[in-house]
Amino acid sequence: MRIRNNEKGFTLIEIMVVIVILAALAALVGPRIMGRSDDAKIADAKVQIRNLETGLKLYKLDNGVYPATEQGLAALISKPTTGIIPKNYKPEGYLESKNAPKDPWGNDYIYLSPGEHGDYDLYSLGADGVKGGEGKNADIESWNLR
Repeated sequence: MRIRNNEKGFTLIEIMVVIVILAALAALVGPRIMGRSDDAKIADAKVQIRNLETGLKLYKLDNGVYPATEQGLAALISKPTTGIIPKNYKPEGYLESKNAPKDPWGNDYIYLSPGEHGDYDLYSLGADGVKGGEGKNADIESWNLR
């Protein structure tokens, strides 16, 4: 039986150095990647609002009026049974989804018709779900999209 002294492999110190380097990289890169999720949610909310606006415009084109506040965005999915009943409602509705979309934070979009800023107001209350705010908590408003 022969014992080899020149076996190849990693020492404990080499492995520890690699772990320390990986931890340092994670500490530097992790927060930057995590911060991007808020930006992505804000961008997603803006896209959803624009899509909802397209549905609202098509609804008005067919029926002559926007859905009332009481009918809400659900009027884009199924024919309203209260308020002004649309006469030329498309049987498939005005959105591809068959559920009223929620904002990226899981809250309902707020829809008012007539609105304070136009024929209707459509907005999300942002990450905190409270009116006002800054950064990720800022409201995302149809009349103020950039």
